[in-house]
Amino acid sequence: MQPEELKDVGAILETDLPGRAMRKAVREAVLRHKLLGQPIAVGRDGKVVWIPAEEIEIPPPEDDPPA
Repeated sequence: MQPEELKDVGAILETDLPGRAMRKAVREAVLRHKLLGQPIAVGRDGKVVWIPAEEIEIPPPEDDPPA
């Protein structure tokens, strides 16, 4: 995607850039919790469940979006 295309919010939302950015942010937050030994809270079956740091699974990284 060219820089001039990035100025059009509609064009951005039609791409997977927002989703990729969100997945990258979640991966970084989960990784940070694991490295610091802090649990994370997730929702399962409508309830909040705490996952201990040693049980946290890190999602695989995605390729960086093109610049």
